[in-house]
Amino acid sequence: MAPATSASSSAPTSVSASGAVIEAAGVRRRYAGGFEAVAGVSFSVARGELFALLGTNGAGKTSTVELLEGLARPDTGTVRVLGHDPFRERAAVRPRIGVMLQEGGFPSELTVTETVRMWAGCTSGARPTGEALELVGLGHRARVRVKQLSGGERRRLDLALALLGRPEVLFLDEPTTGLDAEGRRDTWELVRELRDGGTTVLLTTHYLEEAETLADRLAIMHRGRIVTAGTTAEVTAARPARIRFELPQGVPPARLPLGLRAAAEGHRIEIRTHRLQESLDELLTWARESGVRLLGLDARSASLEEAFLDIAQSASESEKVAA
Repeated sequence: MAPATSASSSAPTSVSASGAVIEAAGVRRRYAGGFEAVAGVSFSVARGELFALLGTNGAGKTSTVELLEGLARPDTGTVRVLGHDPFRERAAVRPRIGVMLQEGGFPSELTVTETVRMWAGCTSGARPTGEALELVGLGHRARVRVKQLSGGERRRLDLALALLGRPEVLFLDEPTTGLDAEGRRDTWELVRELRDGGTTVLLTTHYLEEAETLADRLAIMHRGRIVTAGTTAEVTAARPARIRFELPQGVPPARLPLGLRAAAEGHRIEIRTHRLQESLDELLTWARESGVRLLGLDARSASLEEAFLDIAQSASESEKVAA
């Protein structure tokens, strides 16, 4: 992929009264039948920040992002993008944002170049077609009909169209779905370059590694609500770290220090702790003084995946108790 260029430095960068480029406050969205997909969501995103919105299927991520993109209006609450209501002031917001939907719809008989040119005709200050395609690694597929593209190539074309207008704010809804590992890494690098150039990015993704790699901050949604938010370190800090190892034959788990609460499966041991360094020091001191070799020792802080699964499980259990 070609190096990205950021939004024009001469573009007027508006923010809300709070200083945020993207802001949702007490936002709710209901569908026919009374189903509440978004149930009082509040968050903000600063200029040049990459914010990831995570959650299981049906958590309300896409319903929330559609409100920010101006595709619908909230039932209650307020939404601001670049200081404007993106639904009522669409004409002021739309030229300054890029949107990559979960699934784009392209005329299948058009070539890749023809598709980009068609879209460019509706875009203010559009990049040259060749530049847009090189940016996402599709330059060599310019003359291919859309119907002949792979699923991953169609996602790249989606991204090219989202970047045509050099957006100040970029909404990416599941941008790497269908991409192979190389394509995903290339897209990550492009998104980083855009962010570093001052573009504000709001990302939804099912790939937790993607959020962990890219996001400055993130929020995890469950059934229409944000249940936790912050940096990856902040979100994972409340979850225990783990230490795993195997004891040699003849060394029973009961010999471990009493201060280390361990779960044992035969001679395989797992210790969960909120004091990783202190617990590891205590374990290694005991092993050295006891002459015990710890086999396959592995110590690490909680991952975003572990925190995500723990949060989802805890939220579900809380709902069962409330019911």
